[in-house]
Amino acid sequence: MIAVHSIDETRAAVCTARVAGRVIGFVPTMGFLHEGHLSLIRVARENGADFIVVSIFVNPLQFGPSEDFEKYPRDAKRDREALEAASVDVLFLPPVEVMYPPGATTRVIVSEVADPLEGDRRPGHFAGVATVVAKLFNIVQPDLAVFGRKDAQQCSVIERMVRDLDVPVRLVFGETVREHDGLALSSRNSYLSKEQRALAPALHRALSAGADAISHGIHDVEAIEKLMRKMAAETPGIEVDYLAVVDPLTFRRPADFHHDVLVVGAVRIGKTRLIDNICIRKSAIPHAHIE
Repeated sequence: MIAVHSIDETRAAVCTARVAGRVIGFVPTMGFLHEGHLSLIRVARENGADFIVVSIFVNPLQFGPSEDFEKYPRDAKRDREALEAASVDVLFLPPVEVMYPPGATTRVIVSEVADPLEGDRRPGHFAGVATVVAKLFNIVQPDLAVFGRKDAQQCSVIERMVRDLDVPVRLVFGETVREHDGLALSSRNSYLSKEQRALAPALHRALSAGADAISHGIHDVEAIEKLMRKMAAETPGIEVDYLAVVDPLTFRRPADFHHDVLVVGAVRIGKTRLIDNICIRKSAIPHAHIE
């Protein structure tokens, strides 16, 4: 594995691989890697990539003024060792001034799907995500790029951006990797104390209750959301931000249950904010109109 810090070095490495007939797979991350990230590398290979680029860049644009940019967990040595063991070809480690040179003001704004839920609660977040992903795609120019489904709204925002801007990349989405008790792997889980960690699976339990209700023919959105809130409330110390039933294309209330549906949620445990989701596939939903 080679570690590079500049755009020119990255492009040169990718160009050499492409001339050699390699298929370029790209996994963008913010570091502090866990098994969820490493699973995305395997997904890239399973989808035909034989030259893997991973970026580590904690993107300041996607953090709000009161969020955890400075405190976001970082462990460069451990990350490098994990990527070496995963046989990654290129590790791109751009400094902030490389990604955002002085005077850079351009932002990529994705409308509609970026507006509700996370977009409403974290103003500017998805503009930061879309901007950095667009820049990384331009730098790496991969054949395929892999993102984790845990950040479901982010996946939909990136998918819309790629479609609308005709970006020549194939998007692949890896399934959420979980702990034995259902907690979705996240770098931010490291913020949790032992006592808080014991509370964290309550989010997945609440979402699972909503998903089970839909799969058993309950299609009253308000009733499902009430059920999820009731489940979450059974665990003291959990502060619900939202628990919702949404259309995965719009992240708003679904018009019917004749398509895939997501149950999504965000909670706070102390100062730590966790997000998760479960997709209920069309094939698992008894046919019914929304109530």
